[in-house]
Amino acid sequence: MNPRFKVPQINLKSGTGKIPALGFGTAADPPVDSGTTKRAVLEAIELGYRHFDTAALYNSEQPLAAAIAEANDRGLIKSREELFITSKLWCSDAHGPYVLPALKRTLKNLDMDYIDLYLIHWPVSAKPGKVEYPIEPEDFLPMDFESVWAAMEECQRIGLTKAIGVSNFSCKKIQQILATAEIQPAVNQVEVNPCWQQKKLIQLCKDKGILVVAYSPLGAVGTFYGTNRVMESQVLKDISKAKGKTVAQVSLRWAYKQGIGVVVKSFNKERMK
Repeated sequence: MNPRFKVPQINLKSGTGKIPALGFGTAADPPVDSGTTKRAVLEAIELGYRHFDTAALYNSEQPLAAAIAEANDRGLIKSREELFITSKLWCSDAHGPYVLPALKRTLKNLDMDYIDLYLIHWPVSAKPGKVEYPIEPEDFLPMDFESVWAAMEECQRIGLTKAIGVSNFSCKKIQQILATAEIQPAVNQVEVNPCWQQKKLIQLCKDKGILVVAYSPLGAVGTFYGTNRVMESQVLKDISKAKGKTVAQVSLRWAYKQGIGVVVKSFNKERMK
């Protein structure tokens, strides 16, 4: 990415503001130390990234805050307002009374007064007290969608987040949220790529005015759940050769042309570009 290139913005239909079409993810599998995360975020800011995706689960909120503070000191950004920050509510806090305290902890970790987008990380709850993955089978609990979403709405109303949304929600789970929502989700962040197209889910979200943001747009090669199907796809290789682009560029363009935002992740500066 050219640091002089401005990433296109996508209007959110719910909440306030616009979201950069391209975001930088801070989840690491296997985990990395906080210094590695901080360096990666600083390099991403230097390259022009302005949307940063974190979560309570990732243990990346504090190194993200440290990187932003240093970027501000170095003049890489003029203010926090240049950035779009997404974080997520973990399953153990996905209970009505726990939502607001969880967001306040996130804000403390980030050293911010507000974030731009707060997502329910998964459509399940877990026993309170442990922010860990994987969740032990006996700790899973059904989510009370109505009370959890009402608490998310309150977080937006009092200004701690500019918009709220969900992550890893199916069509059925989205409909459960919409059945009682006073503020509809702005975003559904899910895995989407040319080899996992999620057409039915994307269409429902479009019909409801919910922006789909794709994680693992290149297939999450190297993670425990990822595959190399995208990067090794002969169809994508042929297209990229014909266009004079890389498979990664073609895959990201495929998402963007559908009006889908993407969150990419690499701690390798050359790949960030």
